[in-house]
Amino acid sequence: MPNSEPASLLELFNSIATQGELVRSLKAGNASKDEIDSAVKMLVSLKMSYKAAAGEDYKADCPPGNPAPTSNHGPDATEAEEDFVDPWTVQTSSAKGIDYDKLIVRFGSSKIDKELINRIERATGQRPHHFLRRGIFFSHRDMNQVLDAYENKKPFYLYTGRGPSSEAMHVGHLIPFIFTKWLQDVFNVPLVIQMTDDEKYLWKDLTLDQAYSYAVENAKDIIACGFDINKTFIFSDLDYMGMSSGFYKNVVKIQKHVTFNQVKGIFGFTDSDCIGKISFPAIQAAPSFSNSFPQIFRDRTDIQCLIPCAIDQDPYFRMTRDVAPRIGYPKPALLHSTFFPALQGAQTKMSASDPNSSIFLTDTAKQIKTKDDDKLEQIRKDYTSGAMLTGELKKALIEVLQPLIAEHQARRKEVTDEIVKEFMTPRKLSFDFQ
Repeated sequence: MPNSEPASLLELFNSIATQGELVRSLKAGNASKDEIDSAVKMLVSLKMSYKAAAGEDYKADCPPGNPAPTSNHGPDATEAEEDFVDPWTVQTSSAKGIDYDKLIVRFGSSKIDKELINRIERATGQRPHHFLRRGIFFSHRDMNQVLDAYENKKPFYLYTGRGPSSEAMHVGHLIPFIFTKWLQDVFNVPLVIQMTDDEKYLWKDLTLDQAYSYAVENAKDIIACGFDINKTFIFSDLDYMGMSSGFYKNVVKIQKHVTFNQVKGIFGFTDSDCIGKISFPAIQAAPSFSNSFPQIFRDRTDIQCLIPCAIDQDPYFRMTRDVAPRIGYPKPALLHSTFFPALQGAQTKMSASDPNSSIFLTDTAKQIKTKDDDKLEQIRKDYTSGAMLTGELKKALIEVLQPLIAEHQARRKEVTDEIVKEFMTPRKLSFDFQ
């Protein structure tokens, strides 16, 4: 008698086939990106479950128990390589990692090309940051509009954030902050940094006190990146929401203009999710509008915002950009970064919730020199040609990461509770524009 495992595998196999048909019909019917993304997320999840249970990849023409054909040229061959990216999940079936060119097309953003990088250099008079030169920041929305404003002496401000899910941040979390620090320096503009401790309370098994304490500890790592205290405001949602009527008014305005169906389509929420999750996207959207910070910008509503962030946060800001003109505000512009891959491989990103996937900023390190662009290019050529072995590549990476983390730890030790309190106190910031 057969055991129950093949039956459950067959059910899973059939579920994948059904979901694949749904994805194809949505694409053929020109469904919204959010509907398609939600369906693709389910398809990727089903295929990962099948692989875990069967010990091999799903093949459309090879049901459980049948021998595998030599090749798979069916319609599901392309579906198996779909990437899924949202604010909580980054998955791909490809060992090479996320296909960022395809992601640009799916999300409808624009590639950061050489022409844009050169324009940033002309506008700032500074050599572009190596994250731009090396393609770590690879996509944008309306960056040319920001540069138009800057060249015409019109103001803008920076906004980025951190979801404090653990006491220690990892090296992947530093990417947006290192780049944001450079943007603040070269453009000489104010910056707001949102700590979404409310989000982590809603999504994780944390108390309110734990979520807030993580926000404070993470703020120390962020401050250690070297931000100008006179131009930077860091805020906890749990604190600031009750302090600023301007901020809360914008949250309510956004909530009124986004339906439950839209939120479900964008973020994949279900009827069983708590209402806090459903309403949270408006809170992450609100800092995109200058009058959310009356202590900084008074009642001005015309100051555009530039948001450097990892591309998994883009769904929040696609929603924000859709709402903005309907409530009389400028759309935020964005600069998107790639993900820091997990230690287990490029199929997913580093996660603070998985200690085995990440290199944390609290990890020990040694002191040695870092490498420049020319050395990096030589490493690429040597490794792809076979002249450099994997062990040698790992050694070179360790020699870069260890001093980076050691230097960060030294700066963090100098960040006192009083310094954190000053950064997190609502106040007027220094900037040149009136």
